[in-house]
Amino acid sequence: MVDSLFRDTIYKLIVEVPAGRVTTYGDLAALAGHANAPRIVGGIAHFGDTNLPWHRLVNRFGGLASGFHGGREVQAQLLAHEGVTCTNFIVDNFKEKRWTPNL
Repeated sequence: MVDSLFRDTIYKLIVEVPAGRVTTYGDLAALAGHANAPRIVGGIAHFGDTNLPWHRLVNRFGGLASGFHGGREVQAQLLAHEGVTCTNFIVDNFKEKRWTPNL
């Protein structure tokens, strides 16, 4: 079971990711004070509030989530709507598009 404080922190952080940027599971885990918990972040994203901008969450290589609701195609479309392009379900210019405040 995920600690509700950690879950709520992840919810707050994903909302802070600006449109047109992406972050990783590990980045959110580290920002929440638990750098060793990226898989837990993935679970929170997968089972969490669907009204949050989870499409901005990618893996450490900039890869889109195979478990994204609607699939990677939908995630790619949502990102493209914000100006983030992908090739083969990998974020183009990942280093430039990655949002990592205070890391």
